[in-house]
Amino acid sequence: MDVTSLRYQVGANNLANSEVPNFKRSTVNFESELKRALDSEEKAKSGFQLTQTDARHIPLNEVYDYRDVEPRRVLDYATTAKANGNNVDAETEAQNILQIQMQYRILTQLVNFEFGQVNTAMKK
Repeated sequence: MDVTSLRYQVGANNLANSEVPNFKRSTVNFESELKRALDSEEKAKSGFQLTQTDARHIPLNEVYDYRDVEPRRVLDYATTAKANGNNVDAETEAQNILQIQMQYRILTQLVNFEFGQVNTAMKK
């Protein structure tokens, strides 16, 4: 839910700055970082292992804990959609915000359902 909330804030910021010259849109990267952490566990099990004898050595097949994965904002410097250097498409951003709102509502409904199940189990 935190990632969805951050995506909403970033999308709202993009939409608010859709006419500002040279403004570059941002996105939130979370899923690929989570996949990287989960894949690191598999690579560590089956990959080639090296021993680090010094803290300055570069670790190979280091396991990243998926619980430590944080979302990060990524600026899109590569594209330009308008003549003023801005790369925000207001319609696309509005559509993304609507999708994010719907995802957040579904997530809150799921959390409420889970807590309702816990309350029901505790009452019996």
